[in-house]
Amino acid sequence: MNFKEKTVLITGASSGIGYASAVQFAKKGAKLILVSRNKEKLNQVSEDLKKYNVPTFAYECDVSDKLQVNKISKIILDRFGSIDILVNNAGFAVYGSVSNLTIEEIESQMETNYFGMIYFVKNFLPSMLEKKSGHIVNVASVAASFGLPGIASYCASKFAMLGFSEGLKHELKGTGVDISVVSPIMVRTNFFNHPSFNNMPKYSPTSLSPETVAKAILRASNSPRLEIIVPGFVRGAVWIKNTIPYLINPVLGMSFNKQLKKSK
Repeated sequence: MNFKEKTVLITGASSGIGYASAVQFAKKGAKLILVSRNKEKLNQVSEDLKKYNVPTFAYECDVSDKLQVNKISKIILDRFGSIDILVNNAGFAVYGSVSNLTIEEIESQMETNYFGMIYFVKNFLPSMLEKKSGHIVNVASVAASFGLPGIASYCASKFAMLGFSEGLKHELKGTGVDISVVSPIMVRTNFFNHPSFNNMPKYSPTSLSPETVAKAILRASNSPRLEIIVPGFVRGAVWIKNTIPYLINPVLGMSFNKQLKKSK
């Protein structure tokens, strides 16, 4: 994959999957636009990437704030004209049953995970369509295919992301612009640093490194596929869930409900 001199915008770039993706794209010679709420961490990422000798630009922005996204998008488009790859990675979860979560906690996940992605797509898609090239990569989760106790609102945001991406992919046919979704299982990042996860195990033995997901994002940036599930064998579980849900759904529900009860 050749990303030399391609302009890549990554949201949630200050840590975890976003940071790892920035490193992988930098190794391939891409020009990087890094977006995050944490300016201090973004500056550190930019410092870390200097050794790859690629242009790096950091922009502080809360992706859930439509006005902030509009403002920062105009600044970026005025400076670069367009981007080649948009990686919508920013996201988080609040763990807990729907009955215990506040409406604001549920809304905040949708605002960042789903609407944040919408805001960036709406701001950068027109310039991609104008030049008839570009690729959008939305970082979802296997939770986009499984509704699970304890993270129902997070699942909803990722279901929405996957559905939106599939619909948009049909609309983009023949335009030169494409869209893909990367859906990993549990990843070892600060995703689980939210206080709501304090009473549950942080990582399973099958959890992935951010670098593994970042490499999948690079593959997705050149792929005609709608969804890349990481690791690939989990696609079998998604197929089983969709084909014989009456067998797998009770097992998943029972397993995750046990964990939810333990966390209380």
